[in-house]
Amino acid sequence: MIAVGLMSGTSLDGVDAALVRIVPEGGSYALETLRFETFSYSLALEQELRASLPPNAGSVAAVARLHRALGDAYARAAAQIGRGEAVDYVASHGQTMWHDGSNGVTLQIGDAFSIRDAVNATVCYDFRSADTAAGGHGAPLVPYVDALLLSSAREDRVALNLGGIANVTLLPKGVRPVAAVAFDTGPANMLIDAFVAGRTGQRLRYDEDGRLARSGRVDGGALEGLLRDEYFHAAPPKTTGREHFGEQFLAQHAEPFAALSLEDGAATLTELTAVSIASAVAGTPFRGAPLIVSGGGARNSFLLERLAERAAARVELSDAFGFPAAAKEALAFAVLGYETLRGRAANVPAATGARRGVVLGAIAPLALPELLSRLRLEVGAEEIAARHGRA
Repeated sequence: MIAVGLMSGTSLDGVDAALVRIVPEGGSYALETLRFETFSYSLALEQELRASLPPNAGSVAAVARLHRALGDAYARAAAQIGRGEAVDYVASHGQTMWHDGSNGVTLQIGDAFSIRDAVNATVCYDFRSADTAAGGHGAPLVPYVDALLLSSAREDRVALNLGGIANVTLLPKGVRPVAAVAFDTGPANMLIDAFVAGRTGQRLRYDEDGRLARSGRVDGGALEGLLRDEYFHAAPPKTTGREHFGEQFLAQHAEPFAALSLEDGAATLTELTAVSIASAVAGTPFRGAPLIVSGGGARNSFLLERLAERAAARVELSDAFGFPAAAKEALAFAVLGYETLRGRAANVPAATGARRGVVLGAIAPLALPELLSRLRLEVGAEEIAARHGRA
């Protein structure tokens, strides 16, 4: 199958689009990344998004307009990344507008039918609602794919995604996907980005490669105050987002940061990310296990250095395992879309808190019988190969 995976996360930097060849293999999947690109949101769309996201109140009318506008943005990204290829299906995560996992409430928007009509292919979308209906948090969902593609028969591993929020998947050697444990550790890039943008009047939007933080000094008192937040001390399963760690979180700690330079503030918030991740892992049997890193934060070499020191562990990019760090989540949703079409449960109850495994995703169909027929041929060929010991 040729699929397009679309991911737009809490950093609001645009749409990650991956064109991938995906084939069932050995109980897992063989993935070949054909193309990957991040398509930035227009300034007007980004501003409208920020105005409708916490800590702002937004409105039903604004969310409805954004649903259409985001659908058009995803459609353009999918059509562009899939140019010249016969795309079998698209899997779109959508843009999270609200997430309250502990109460089973989550909303991702972006009109799937706009994508379908632009690409002329079936679209899988709304991946979180089935898990919340089963009593889960609706997140994290990528751990299923982490376990399929990144686990090892020889060593324990920790898959770490550094987006706006940081999340970990704990992968015991030889783990089955349903047995993986995963949770959000807290902020990754979100607070660093917000602080840098606010302090520079939007002249800078993020700390490129951690250069500001590298030249600054951590304020121990400010860091200690941040780490008192109750989220860091809560037990998994747990998820978080902009509702908790958005700009309002910085506003709650405005006093100690007002006295810090741009560099010292960036250094302190970078250390918060490193410490909160390392502490979360240290509280599990995975202390010292290698960290396989993906997401936008993987481009911040100083953050990776601080992680390696704080976690006392080897840090590697997911690129070394065949999955480009920037593209991994888009690739992951392409895999989840295949599982949707295959009718297989793809949540991890131990990670989300759901009562049971469930098939994720809704479908905006186009020539669906033909698509499912091709899928059955692929799956059937894999099952035959496995029975004959060739997988």
